[in-house]
Amino acid sequence: MIKIDPITLSVLAGRMEQIADEMDATLFRAAFNPIIAEAHDASHGLYHARTGDTLVQGKSGLPIFVGVMAFAVRAVIEKAAKDGDLADGDIYIFNDAHIGGTHLSDMRLVRPYYRDGKLFCYLASVGHWHDVGGAVPGNYNPAATDVFQEAFVLPPVKLARAGVINQDIIDILLRNTRLPQSAMGDLNGQLGALDLGIKRMDELLDEYGGDTVAAALDALGHRAEALMRSELKELPDGRWEAEDFLDNDGIVDEPLAIKVALEIKGDQMTLDFTGSAPQCAGPVNIALPTTVATAYVAVKHIFPTLPANAGVMRPINVIVPEGSLLSAEFPAPTGGYTETILRMIDVVFSAFAKAAPTRVVANAYGTINALSIAGKRANGQPWVMFSFYGGGHGGSVETDGLNHGNAPISTATIPPMEILEAAYPVMFRTWGLRADSGGHGAHRGGVGAIYEIEVLEENGAEAFLFGERGKFAPKGIADGQDAAMNVFSYEQDDGWKNPPLVSKMRGIKLRQGQGVRLETPGGGGYGPVSERAARDIARDVARGLVSADAADQTYGTDWREVAS
Repeated sequence: MIKIDPITLSVLAGRMEQIADEMDATLFRAAFNPIIAEAHDASHGLYHARTGDTLVQGKSGLPIFVGVMAFAVRAVIEKAAKDGDLADGDIYIFNDAHIGGTHLSDMRLVRPYYRDGKLFCYLASVGHWHDVGGAVPGNYNPAATDVFQEAFVLPPVKLARAGVINQDIIDILLRNTRLPQSAMGDLNGQLGALDLGIKRMDELLDEYGGDTVAAALDALGHRAEALMRSELKELPDGRWEAEDFLDNDGIVDEPLAIKVALEIKGDQMTLDFTGSAPQCAGPVNIALPTTVATAYVAVKHIFPTLPANAGVMRPINVIVPEGSLLSAEFPAPTGGYTETILRMIDVVFSAFAKAAPTRVVANAYGTINALSIAGKRANGQPWVMFSFYGGGHGGSVETDGLNHGNAPISTATIPPMEILEAAYPVMFRTWGLRADSGGHGAHRGGVGAIYEIEVLEENGAEAFLFGERGKFAPKGIADGQDAAMNVFSYEQDDGWKNPPLVSKMRGIKLRQGQGVRLETPGGGGYGPVSERAARDIARDVARGLVSADAADQTYGTDWREVAS
């Protein structure tokens, strides 16, 4: 085995990260749908030839895909071993969430990379397609009771054999979407990103040699493991528990527990999710690959300097009970996976706060509020506006939480109002910050947002919402207060209404001129309210983040002396 000096290792690590970053950028520029092009709901990486473990991931993609795509690549490795026909130029495609994690909207492409006739590693691309069939445009069906009501299910199949595209697979894909042009554009973008990755890997290996690069990949995994163990050794040994709840599963209006016991012993950590709710009827289930990947995302947030490499998880044991909504079996619906993994991150943060509160932030707003508004234009062409929406992030030991940020499962951005209005027959009546929504504390949680969207199409539209945090507020830590909860309303002929299940609803009929309104949660507060500086309170009131009445009730009136 070749030994790699630290400088060469650092250079090669940077070069390989750049390859993944450039693949990200290629897809973002080429994709047709704004969830990829604007929101960056996609990812690319390099994966181990035998195990499928994540070696390198692009920094612009979603963190949740770091762990999930390793399962996707393993599924391809198993498929290729069973079929016995893996070749240079093959490309596999699938969206089966129970095999590759997340949900059916995320289309995965996996391509082997060969060097001198031998398999060197895998390259993979994943992107959230705008529509993949199913009962609800945009695929977030809050009333789904199996995956077939969510979207078209595609197992791992060969899109290309030895470099020759199988048009039959493309024909099947395009026949199972309401937006074939968008799907074709996204597919071509992903294929282009993989082509670029192959080209850049050829250039890298031409320069450094295959043996050197392979040795660097092994060394990066060992270094990631060593860094994780070093971080754990600095923490106290012990066991801490936390529990939180989902509003409901979209079918039965009963809360669903997400529970974790976090244990640290020396240089090892266990995350035990025993006690979480059983598999449910509705689409807040997640498959085991998603649960393991979410544990990685939570750990990566707590230890932000660690690399995006599977070695980080070697000292961490993730225990997931069989039969739970965190290890759902096919064909259980998984479309709302985002809501469940956000609650997983919340409970990990809350448990970790008991061990080392300075290492974590209070709970973020905890829902992507997946909102789909769809209809037909006057010429009969269908349109689907699917997007997600922001909220406040939790306060920390250093500062207040971020106002109107995106969910902590991603580095994605919220699609701009101007892009959505240009693409779809809607108008945003309101897009602004939501006062008094952040949890109070020594460091206040960030505030959420208010969005009000009016339908302009003369044929009207139909809306679908898949959200959370309508019944259980984002939690503060270290004696900080909880944030405001999620509020959704929709306009009808006799006034504004709220969903019976609070945060989930399908089939909302909207006439031209009617709208929907989201008031998103803030983030939890950090530290006691008695420790918040009067000047910070006065500044919040002056900026409209906190009302004067709320400031008086929470902090007293001393802040008014500073304000005057």
